[in-house]
Amino acid sequence: MTKSWVLLSSYIVTFLIGLPANLLAIYAFIRKLSDRPTPTDILLLNLTASDLIFLLFLPLKMYEAASGMEWHLPQALCSFTCFVFFTTIYTSSVLLMAVSVDRYLAAAFPVAYRTSRRALHAIVGSVFIWLCSGAHCSIIFIVVHIAGSNHTTPRTSCYDNFTSIQNHIILPTRLEFFVVLCLVPLLVSVFCYLKCIWILFNRPCIAKDKKQRAIGMAIGTLAVFLICFLPYNISHVVGYSDNQSPEWRHYTLLLSTFNTCLDPIIFYFSSNAYRNTTKLSFFKLTSFKRRDPPRFDTSEDK
Repeated sequence: MTKSWVLLSSYIVTFLIGLPANLLAIYAFIRKLSDRPTPTDILLLNLTASDLIFLLFLPLKMYEAASGMEWHLPQALCSFTCFVFFTTIYTSSVLLMAVSVDRYLAAAFPVAYRTSRRALHAIVGSVFIWLCSGAHCSIIFIVVHIAGSNHTTPRTSCYDNFTSIQNHIILPTRLEFFVVLCLVPLLVSVFCYLKCIWILFNRPCIAKDKKQRAIGMAIGTLAVFLICFLPYNISHVVGYSDNQSPEWRHYTLLLSTFNTCLDPIIFYFSSNAYRNTTKLSFFKLTSFKRRDPPRFDTSEDK
C-alpha cells in the first residue's frame, strides 16, 4: 500500500524548492521578452510556465496524500487536476527535447541556422507541444467520466483503482505515452547533446566556459529524463505487460514531480538571462545579510 506520508513529504519539499526557483526563472524570461528573445528563451519560458502550473496544482495532490490517498472533492476537479498534472509533465519532456534540437542546430549549422532562426518558430513549436501533450492527456476525462460512469458506489479515489474496462483503455494508451512522449524525446536529446559536445570540443576557438555550460546543460537534461521521467514511464510498460498498474507507480511519480526542482539547473546553463538574474538576486541577498546594522548614538548631546 502506498505510504501517503511519503507522498505528502515529497510534494511539500518539491513545492518549497521548485516554486521560488521557477518564479525567479519566469521573471528572468519575461524580462527577456522585451529584449529580442531567442528561440531558446521562448522554449524555456514555456518550460517554466509548465513547471509553475504544475506547482500551483500540487497542493491538491498534497490534500489527496494528507487524506490517505482518498479524494473527497468533486470528481470533475479530480479529472482536471490529473489532466493538468500529467499534461505539464509530458509538456516538459517534449520541451526539453525541443531545446536540445535548437542547441544542436545552432552548434552544427551556426551560419545557416542563425539567418533562419526566428522566435516565431519557437512560439509555433511551443503551441504545438502544448496541444499535443494536452490531446494525449485528455484520455483522463474519457477514462474517468465515460468508462467509469457505471460505478454504483461513489468513488473515493482519484484516477486510481481502475475497472477492467478502464484498464483496457488506459494501459495501451500509457504504453503509447512511453514511446511518443518519453522514449523519443530522450533519444533525440541524447543524440543532440552528444553531437553538441563533440562539435564544441573539436572547435578550439570556442571558449572553455561555453564548453562547460554545454556539458552542464547536457548532464542536467539527461538527469531530468533518467531520474524524473524514465522510471515513471517504465511503470507504463510494466503495467501494460501485467495488465494492471504496478504498486510502486506512485513512488516513481514522485520523481516526476522533482522535475520542477531540476529544471532551473538547465535554465542556468542555457540562458544568460536566468544566469544573470540568479547572480544578481544572490548578490543582493548576500549584500543585505552582510550589511552592518544601523548604529545609534546613545551619548547625550553636549
